[in-house]
Amino acid sequence: MIDPELLKILACPVCKGDLEYREEKDILVCRKCRVFYEIREGIPVLLPDSAKPLEEGSP
Repeated sequence: MIDPELLKILACPVCKGDLEYREEKDILVCRKCRVFYEIREGIPVLLPDSAKPLEEGSP
């Protein structure tokens, strides 16, 4: 689980848009860029190169 206060200040490193936390998969989703970022050991990995495409039916 990510700290709600931290989630308020996090932004997509590419478009600077809001990130949506998906607790069941422990990821952060940028709907605008259609990508997601993993959270490893409680730390969001928000490097542009670490983004993974958000596809229909994926996390």
